[in-house]
Amino acid sequence: MPKVSAWLCLSLCAGLLAATADATQTERLVFLSTQLRPIGEAQKMRNFVLKEFPQEVDYVTDLPQRFAMRVEAERQAGMHTIDVVGALHGELQALVPLDAMVPLDDLSKRLAGRGIPDPLLTLGKFGTAHQLYIPWMQASYIMVANKQALPYLPSGADINALSYDQLATWASTLQQKTGKRLLGFPAGPHGLMHRFFEGFLYPSHTGGVVVPFRSEAAEAMWMQFASLWKSVNPNSTSYDFMAQPLLSGEVWIGFDHIARVLDALRQKPNEFVAFPAPAGPKGRGYMPILVGLAVVKGTPGMAEAMALIDYLTQPETQITLARTVGFFPVVKAKLPADLDPGLRMGADAIAKMQSAKDALPALPPIGFGQRDAEFDRVFLETFQLIVLRGQKARPVLEREAETLQRLMNESGVPCWQPDPPGRGACQVQ
Repeated sequence: MPKVSAWLCLSLCAGLLAATADATQTERLVFLSTQLRPIGEAQKMRNFVLKEFPQEVDYVTDLPQRFAMRVEAERQAGMHTIDVVGALHGELQALVPLDAMVPLDDLSKRLAGRGIPDPLLTLGKFGTAHQLYIPWMQASYIMVANKQALPYLPSGADINALSYDQLATWASTLQQKTGKRLLGFPAGPHGLMHRFFEGFLYPSHTGGVVVPFRSEAAEAMWMQFASLWKSVNPNSTSYDFMAQPLLSGEVWIGFDHIARVLDALRQKPNEFVAFPAPAGPKGRGYMPILVGLAVVKGTPGMAEAMALIDYLTQPETQITLARTVGFFPVVKAKLPADLDPGLRMGADAIAKMQSAKDALPALPPIGFGQRDAEFDRVFLETFQLIVLRGQKARPVLEREAETLQRLMNESGVPCWQPDPPGRGACQVQ
């Protein structure tokens, strides 16, 4: 990050200094977060989540765009008002080149009994030898099915360990038996279909996203998905949220972000089941929406900051988070009997997906800034040309690979998990 000028530091830090001056005088911890920023959610953090922590905490929020710059501005000015930060994985990654995070190796060992999945802990190392953040809370994408669809599952299939081949057989059987195409995807203009390709289909079949974009495995994958699409409800190209098609019965099996199917699970919990995404030849690709906790170097309250992270990852605190703000636990936590049944189903599905032996986390695209949409467009155009228009996969992949490589070169974005790490722009093979 370029050197932050003195006047910019004053501009960025003034608000935080004003908010934390009293905290410093009274030895309260300062917790800066890019998440749970709306007033209602921030108040729930202060009044419910942080209520039982033995030390007073000032919960301060800021926009993701200002997050890394604020931390760097403090460092350059020699100020240390921030103790703990909470942010998305990609936002915390921006602090790595600044060397702004305290290694949490000892804390990670002390928390080993809490059942945080190893793949999530690995993400918190950013490819280094040290634990730079501790996972805090999460969301993801899941599958939901109407219980009417369950009798048509392939013989011997485990709904919590499905393969893409089994999903295709299931959808085809439903179509044959009911005369309807009852599998649905959020492929509408405001749907999240691109995340299915980037975080689920590609990793599961190719082991990566950018590097194997035009590989033989990718070509075979697209041909298989085009075949699967023959059993997909044609209205999927208008679906932005899958909750309504599931509730109406237009779709019996659907994929979407947990937040976009939660209404269906909450309104009719007895009519639906939630389960992990399918697996392919390379594993069970899934996209974690992961929020982590880190300690900022220079904090005067190192022990207290560590204690706050310990507190926020206790099972009881994680359940309070789920109840109050709808994020799911990263630790192994026994959910209470009176928890919203829709939330319970979603949390269980995500936990099973993460703990699966073949789990393959695929991070959201990192580092494109305002060009995020260009990256997504490559996958959506590939889908439209091969699956919806029936074009041959190989020439489409070759053309789109050129567009993708040009974007990678111009943005200079390095590979991210599950593609192999490296320096410089990620390269399509």
